[in-house]
Amino acid sequence: MRPGRLTAAWLGSVDYATAWAAQGELFEARRSGTAGDCLMLLEHPHTYTLGRRTRPEDVIYDAAERAARSIATFEVDRGGRSTYHGPGQLVGYPIIELEDRYDAIGYLRRLEEVVIRTANDLGVEAHRDRATGVWVGARKLAAIGVKVTRGVTMHGFALNVTTDLEMFRGIVPCGLEGRWVTSIEQETGRAHSTREVAGIAAKHFGAVFNRVVAWTDGRELAPCLSAAGVVEPSLS
Repeated sequence: MRPGRLTAAWLGSVDYATAWAAQGELFEARRSGTAGDCLMLLEHPHTYTLGRRTRPEDVIYDAAERAARSIATFEVDRGGRSTYHGPGQLVGYPIIELEDRYDAIGYLRRLEEVVIRTANDLGVEAHRDRATGVWVGARKLAAIGVKVTRGVTMHGFALNVTTDLEMFRGIVPCGLEGRWVTSIEQETGRAHSTREVAGIAAKHFGAVFNRVVAWTDGRELAPCLSAAGVVEPSLS
């Protein structure tokens, strides 16, 4: 099969509300056929997101504690439970049309493969586990949570690169009690930039999903990103 085209953009640090709005714009454009497949790569300020399966006991810090630590909180429409986003974590939001629109599990497995290959390139021997995500031993390296509507994807993966892992103490990460998180830096002692890792992840995304990656910037990717002043140099 001939590879399709994927437009990718490194967006730097983007607040969650802006990134979510951009996902919505890109989703509607992909659904209507006015835009093709794309991949948003970025990091967020301190944020907890609560998926559809989140339970009240998953959130440990109360509202006052979260405010004191400048942690934003969003209830979102992805699968899964609670997770943390923040500086030093590479977040990838693919907005793509699946060849088999009902194979959501197959899509999750391919996202895991993208992250596993990225981690391997950075010297970390990562693997799958019985729970969705990417792991190093019993420690979670990357969270994955998606939504697929009529064959088009939203949300995606969050890979801990140089993430402050203490920020996960305000939640039960992904609802998994008794297990903890890790990062590329924690495993290797080396501090890579999220921008550098974004380029590696995009390469593997193209290979796993049979796409040719074409880089752009926020101004070209989505109107709301341009309006919010999200302009980072292209990685091309």
